[in-house]
Amino acid sequence: MRARRDDSDVVRVGFTVTKKIGNAVVRNKLKRRLRALSAAILPDRAPPGTDIVLIGRNGALTRSFADMERDLAKAVGRAAKSL
Repeated sequence: MRARRDDSDVVRVGFTVTKKIGNAVVRNKLKRRLRALSAAILPDRAPPGTDIVLIGRNGALTRSFADMERDLAKAVGRAAKSL
């Protein structure tokens, strides 16, 4: 999900992981992975002035980091085209 803002050129990122995923340790581990992904992908590819929310899903902890990077890059590219 993304939203365009007119007040700034900064890309803001939010993370959410529900309790359905697991206990606090599991949720925090997933959020750390999402933070690392966003740091690797978003500075170069996200359009300036957007808000991005990354939602942690069940399979994210067992998926390879490279696969997740590729998926996030593709999703950011699709979202940037729709602005």
